[in-house]
Amino acid sequence: MIVNDTKHNYLVQPIIASIDILILIGFAKFFDFSSHSYLLFAVFITISWLITAYGFSFYSIYRFTPLVRILTIIARQFFLLVICSFTFLGIFNEINTSVRAVLEYTCLSMGVIAILKITIFNVRKRFRKQLGGDMVRVIIIGKNTKTERLKNFFNYNPAYGFQLIANLDVLDPDIDIEYIKDFVLKNDISQMFCSIAELKNKQIRALIQFADNNLVSLKFLPDNKKIFTKKMEFQYYGITPILALRTLPIDTPVNLFLKRSLDLTISLIVVIGILSWLTPLVSLLIAFDNKGPIFFKQKRNGIGGSEFYCYKFRSMRVNTAANDLQASKTDVRTTKVGRFLRKTSLDEMPQFYNVLMGDMSVVGPRPHMVAHTHSFATQIDKFMLRHLVKPGITGLAQISGYRGEIESKRDIKNRVRFDIFYVENWSILMDLRIIAKTFIKVIYGDTKAY
Repeated sequence: MIVNDTKHNYLVQPIIASIDILILIGFAKFFDFSSHSYLLFAVFITISWLITAYGFSFYSIYRFTPLVRILTIIARQFFLLVICSFTFLGIFNEINTSVRAVLEYTCLSMGVIAILKITIFNVRKRFRKQLGGDMVRVIIIGKNTKTERLKNFFNYNPAYGFQLIANLDVLDPDIDIEYIKDFVLKNDISQMFCSIAELKNKQIRALIQFADNNLVSLKFLPDNKKIFTKKMEFQYYGITPILALRTLPIDTPVNLFLKRSLDLTISLIVVIGILSWLTPLVSLLIAFDNKGPIFFKQKRNGIGGSEFYCYKFRSMRVNTAANDLQASKTDVRTTKVGRFLRKTSLDEMPQFYNVLMGDMSVVGPRPHMVAHTHSFATQIDKFMLRHLVKPGITGLAQISGYRGEIESKRDIKNRVRFDIFYVENWSILMDLRIIAKTFIKVIYGDTKAY
């Protein structure tokens, strides 16, 4: 199983954005503003910057983005900054500031921001080239003019951080799809670049299925054949066009930062405000009811299929089948206190510690026992796509009637269907809606909670 390696740090871009805003606010001191006017401008320019910067993808810079594209983005943002600055003066027309002062402010601010942006981009490129860090292992499938050009791009541009492991010729009788699959798994390949011109439709479908089930990034060098069944994104590596398969909304620095911020905020509130007094109380109830540990920990699969310990309040008698057998409605292993904990979902509360540690998210696909993950991965197509994001305490499938015990294959298929929809259509508003609906279900009860 290949762990999906998105080679960016979700903290980098939000930190850079914060520095940019501080620069904008700092240089506003050059204006002859009163304290009240300065505060108004600081708030206005911050909000305007965030809306325009993220609305027009000012921070969407990737390892393969050419410098010309970066300069274009900077020029567009400079134009928007000028408009926003004059808009502020138009709204608050009692503030007397010359046109020259506004242009000097925007040029100085944007100049510093541009230098910072280009410097960071070049430092990261130098880091990859000289120290060999932040590398992505890739293969190219197919041999023709386009793949040769892409191969040269990888070999002569180490600063972009692509480590070409092999260029496989599918016309070679010794190289078939099964050979490619084995090669990818054995060599820890993260991305496959496939020439559509070299592949048959059956082979393309097989590679898509393999990539989905093993969390390998699949990209295509386009030809006359079309692929319309997936959400695609055009990217350019040098002058070579690339079709990227399955671009995820959460897979951006800003969205990762927003999701992690929401997780930390909610988990801290729960841990400090609820678990601080609930844990001792539940501990006493569990201790009086049945001998054994207060907490139950179990290995489950997280993002990329990695294993972690998931924590719960113990709701069952200590037994040897805990890591293989799911709880059922009439499970004799469940204790009296455990039935109450499971019915009210209080047994799940310690998982907010998992959220704090970064193993889980408040919202996401529910993590399965390791044995069940291995079993379902072979039975349910695209099951492993659930692991492209962190598992959650609650999720879209859970509020849609598919929580708890899996009683039939239909249950797990529908759960996976909702989980994949969540992964491919994530938004922070979706998370908030799921949290709200989960809270309502906890208050009014859920028939699947047992």
